[in-house]
Amino acid sequence: MPLILLVDDEPNILSALCRLFRNEHFKILVAQSGAAGLEIMAQHPVDLVISDMRMPGMSGAKFLEEVRLGWPGTMRLLLTGHADIASILDAINRGEIYRYITKPWDDNDILLTVRHALERKLLQQDRTRLEALTLSQNAELVTLNDSLESKVRERTAELEQARDGLVELNSQLKTNFLLSIKVFSNLIEMRGGNLAGHSLRVADLARKLAVQMGCDETTTKDIFLAAMMHDIGKIGLTDDMLKLPRAVMSREQSSEYRKYPVQGEQLLMPLAELRGAAKLVRAHQECFDGSGYPDQLSGQDIPLGARILGLVSDYDNLQTGQILPRKIWPDEARKILLQDRGKQYDPQLVTALFRMLDGLAGNTTPERKTFQIPAATVQPGVTLALDLVLPNGSLLLAAGHFIDRSMCRQIIAFDKTLAQPLLLSIYVDI
Repeated sequence: MPLILLVDDEPNILSALCRLFRNEHFKILVAQSGAAGLEIMAQHPVDLVISDMRMPGMSGAKFLEEVRLGWPGTMRLLLTGHADIASILDAINRGEIYRYITKPWDDNDILLTVRHALERKLLQQDRTRLEALTLSQNAELVTLNDSLESKVRERTAELEQARDGLVELNSQLKTNFLLSIKVFSNLIEMRGGNLAGHSLRVADLARKLAVQMGCDETTTKDIFLAAMMHDIGKIGLTDDMLKLPRAVMSREQSSEYRKYPVQGEQLLMPLAELRGAAKLVRAHQECFDGSGYPDQLSGQDIPLGARILGLVSDYDNLQTGQILPRKIWPDEARKILLQDRGKQYDPQLVTALFRMLDGLAGNTTPERKTFQIPAATVQPGVTLALDLVLPNGSLLLAAGHFIDRSMCRQIIAFDKTLAQPLLLSIYVDI
C-alpha cells in the first residue's frame, strides 16, 4: 500500500486531503511543518509527498529540496494557492517536483495526478530492476562459448534487432521493458508461420497512423503497446485454430475465437503500465456499426486506439491469410477495407490509412515546414518543432511535444506573466 505524506500548516487543508484520499488504497501521514515532515521521512519509507508552498519556518520549496537530497526516490508534488511563477519555478528547480497543484484544486485532477505519480514511481523501480537483470544476463552471456548452435545465435540476434527497433519507435520505454513486450507477443507468433512478424508490422503502422491522427504521446504509446500485444489472448487457442482463417470457422470455432480480446485484456490488466493498452486490446474487434465484439460498441464509443488497431490489424491479416482462405495483395486488401467503411471500420480512419500508405509508398510527398508564432496566439493541435526555452535559458517544453487544449491554456497563461513574450516554433503540414 503506497505511503503518502501531506505537509501543510493549515489543519483544514490536511483534513480535506485526508477525506479526498479516504477511499483510495493509500496510507496517509500528515505534518504541519517542513521540519516535522523531514522527521517523518527519516522514520518511514514514504512513496509520495504533497507539500504546501507557503509555510512558516521552512518553505515548501526548501522542504522539497531536502526531500530530493535525502530521499530522491520519493515523488514530490507542490500545493500552492498563489499565482507566483517565481516561487513555482524555484520549487521546480530546487525540489525537482513531479507536478504542482493550485488551490482550490479539482478533486479528480489531484487524484489522477497522485495516481500517475505513484505509477511512475513503480515504473522507475521496475526499470531499475530490469536494468540490473539485464546487466546480470549480459554477464552470463559473456561466459557462453562459441559452441552454441547456429540456430540459437540467429534467434538471439533477431531478438536484439527487434529490441533495437522497439526502442527507436518509443523512446519513453526502456530497452528491457520493450524486449519483454516483444517476447510476450512472440508467444503466439512462434506457433504459426503466417503470424510471424504480424504484431511488429501492426505496431509500426498503428503508431504512424496514431501520430497522423494527432494522438498525444500517452495515447500513441498505448496504441503501440496494444498493437504489440493484441493477439496475446490467443494463447489458449489450439494450433489448428490459430492457422484457420476466420472466414471458414464453424459457429462453435468462431464463438471460441471471439473470447480472445477479453482474455487478452485480463492478461495485461495486472500491469499498471499496460492498463491503457489492455482496454484497447479488449475493444479492437468492435465494429463501427455496433456488430463487433465483445461489447457491441459503435461509432465514437469505440476508443480511437481500438479503431486504429482493428483497421491496421485486419489490413495485415488480409495479406497473410488470417481472415480469408487465401493471401491477397495490398490493393485487394484496400478494396475490402473500402467496402466495409462505415460498417466494420471508421470511415475517417480508412481514408487516413490509405493516404498514409500512399505517402509511405512515395505516391505523395507531404512536406513539413516550421513556423514561429507568438505564444499568445497558439492553438490546440500543433506540435513543437524546437524546444520552448524561457528567457533565462530554462527548458519549458521539449521539441516534438503535442500541444493539446489544456497545455495551450497553460502556455498562454504563463506567457502573460513574462516581461518578454514567448515565441513558439511549430510544425505545419502543407
